[in-house]
Amino acid sequence: MTIDIATPEALDGLADPRPREAAVLTTGDLRTAAGRPRILGVGTAVTPTSYSQEEVLDAFGITDPKVRSVFLNSAIERRNLALPPEDADGVRASEPQGDLLDKHKRLALDMGAEALRACLKAAGAELADLRHLCCVTSTGLLTPGISALLIRELGIDRHCSRADIVGMGCNAGLNALSLETGWATAHPGELAVVLCVEACSAAYAVDSTMRTAVVNSLFGDGAAAVALRADPVRDPSGTPAAAEGTAAYDGTARREQRGETVLAAEAGPTVLKFASCIIPDAVDAMRYDWDREQSRFSFFLDPQIPYVVGAHAEIVVDRLLSGTGLRRSDIRHWLVHSGGKKVIDAVVVNLGLTRHDVRHTVGVLRDHGNVSSGSFLFSYERLLEEGVTRPGEYGVLMTMGPGSTIETALIRW
Repeated sequence: MTIDIATPEALDGLADPRPREAAVLTTGDLRTAAGRPRILGVGTAVTPTSYSQEEVLDAFGITDPKVRSVFLNSAIERRNLALPPEDADGVRASEPQGDLLDKHKRLALDMGAEALRACLKAAGAELADLRHLCCVTSTGLLTPGISALLIRELGIDRHCSRADIVGMGCNAGLNALSLETGWATAHPGELAVVLCVEACSAAYAVDSTMRTAVVNSLFGDGAAAVALRADPVRDPSGTPAAAEGTAAYDGTARREQRGETVLAAEAGPTVLKFASCIIPDAVDAMRYDWDREQSRFSFFLDPQIPYVVGAHAEIVVDRLLSGTGLRRSDIRHWLVHSGGKKVIDAVVVNLGLTRHDVRHTVGVLRDHGNVSSGSFLFSYERLLEEGVTRPGEYGVLMTMGPGSTIETALIRW
């Protein structure tokens, strides 16, 4: 596959000459948050042990200069992993698929519970307030899924609606957010959560191939959750028009009893719009399929993936902004999936972004590696910790994954 990559010079003609502060909207709907879901809080979690790239190489006794170069030139400093245990001779052998599925279940539930609790705390909510839970994973198969298992483990109301998205890959977090936004819109005042849980240690293969080296150098364990809720319809006095005894009424009452300002969550951004782009010609470029030689599943990443993603990033972002009156230069905050150094570079070049624009994306890759579907939420959490967002500013969320697919969302503070 031959892909022409836009150069910075080619992008000059597409740049918006106006300063960001001078942006003028032509679509009034984007200014109004009424009825649109807001992001209330985010929480993340990782497995307990962090390894440097050198430590991972040493743990598996990897001396091949080419493989070591892949690890050491990845722009990743550390990752959280649950590596195979050492045997009596200090060797870490490849784990059979059954053990990996057990590992996935254990890590997913541990990380998922931690991220969910952190998210609800940030949103000023409790487990009892949760009315819809959508769980995302691509690193293992469970039936019943993570949502049902967490409802049992955490004692969540058994009437909580739920969904599980399995196998969509690194882009799936935004696919889930799109679905959850629709649910929240249809159930104003009700709390919905997307939980992305990726136990990448449960997909770790041990062999000497370059295919395996690329994957093993990149992924880390991580979970991230995001809570959202659409504002309930209000009567002329401004009081939420939720009937007594409903989940919306009960949740509001609990927050008031705790002395919280019920509308404090309105400081979170409103989710405005989504746009997708699938690249059928690259459908096999990212795969998680059966390795007959090792009798287990394994990842495959085509070396051309960064260029494929980069070449299509402009198309989907322009589609996202179409009809909004916004230009790329009006977007203050870019939260891009930490797919890898070359992927980030390709997106930066093709969208005309700065390194500052993707500082959180780069930081998450450096500190955690690619944590798959939840990566963009790790970046979002870092943005919130900076405390730099201001009312009226716009942000773009972007994820990439198998298909090959690019997913985007537009948000406004």
